[in-house]
Amino acid sequence: MKAKLDREFLRSVQPASVTYDILDTEDKGFLARVTPKGVISFGIRYTNAAGKQCRLSLGMTFDKNTVGAARVAAKKKLAEIELGIETERVNARKMQSGLTFAQFIDEHTDWLVANTKSGKARAAAIKASFPCLLDRQLTDITAMNIEKWRAERMKAGISASTTNRNITALRGLFSRALDWEFIPKHPLTTVKMLPEPSGKARWLSDDEEKRLRAALDEREEQQRAGRENANQWRASRNYDLLPDLRTFTFVDHLKPMVLVSLNTGLRQGELFALHWSAVDLEKALITVHGSTAKDGEDRHIPLNTEAHRALKLWREQTPGELVFPGKAGAAMTEIKTAWANLLRNAGISNFRWHDMRHHFASRLVMAGVDLNTVRELLGHSDMKMTLRYAHLAPEHKAMAVQKLMRTI
Repeated sequence: MKAKLDREFLRSVQPASVTYDILDTEDKGFLARVTPKGVISFGIRYTNAAGKQCRLSLGMTFDKNTVGAARVAAKKKLAEIELGIETERVNARKMQSGLTFAQFIDEHTDWLVANTKSGKARAAAIKASFPCLLDRQLTDITAMNIEKWRAERMKAGISASTTNRNITALRGLFSRALDWEFIPKHPLTTVKMLPEPSGKARWLSDDEEKRLRAALDEREEQQRAGRENANQWRASRNYDLLPDLRTFTFVDHLKPMVLVSLNTGLRQGELFALHWSAVDLEKALITVHGSTAKDGEDRHIPLNTEAHRALKLWREQTPGELVFPGKAGAAMTEIKTAWANLLRNAGISNFRWHDMRHHFASRLVMAGVDLNTVRELLGHSDMKMTLRYAHLAPEHKAMAVQKLMRTI
């Protein structure tokens, strides 16, 4: 694709399912790269002395940098290449500059902010996870350093999944350093990920689910009775009465949140961030936007009868934009106390809020829903995450081997 790159044009550019380049029609070799997430970065394209077409990132993104500034940088870099002073000498100067790991992170936080969620927090987390690398020169870090760090982490009892997440973040950082020619090769090429235990998904038995629902109803009744007692006390002293909770379907957010979680598999963070604009009660559909989803992708979850009824009734008593607002209308950050009390009253142990997501998936599989549909509803980017529920559908395996039967 070719076009004159300017601010107005780039603001109108739409991302596609794959990354693509837009070549500038004004300055040959200047380009903008558009990722599926909508991030636009500037770069150049040129042909080297061997006749091979090469692409080089300028380390600049739109709107963090203006098109004019990127254009100037592109011209300068293309001129250096044309004069034959780029490749070996510039690369050598970069690699011998003594840039430390910590300096590289500090100087390239803009890239993390533009390309990842919570970029500054991600940079801080990487520094906190790899203190042994901070003062090392970027070019001196080797796979052996990472293997030693990992061995110490495992000895300290850090889980394989946490260690793998740290290494994944580090791998992405070094990939950028390699792209921008700060290092001659990627130090993590030979570093393999640790095997992670799949873990057993926890869901509620039929009896546990009945007890959980009964505990929800009992909690609501206790709070209504408590409000009545409080109003009797206030009335005897001529105080203003509090609202009668029997006039509301729900006494607070807990019951509708639990009902929605059990029937949609929403993550807790997605539930806290859910806005009414993403809930279509007419079509009985929730849209989880990529900005709040773990994988950054939009997904649509149909509402069954119970979830739809709960949200419809909750909407009638909940003003504002957030579906489940916290204090003063702000987004919730936790629900630990009410949840722990509910589980205690229901006599349920070893069951986290997140396990309602497992319960949702497990019940779907046991009802005969295919794993790919379950994957889409959960928002799993990798089928491997969904396969933990495969053993709950033994009839599928029985049907598969039964197909071997034929008349001989």
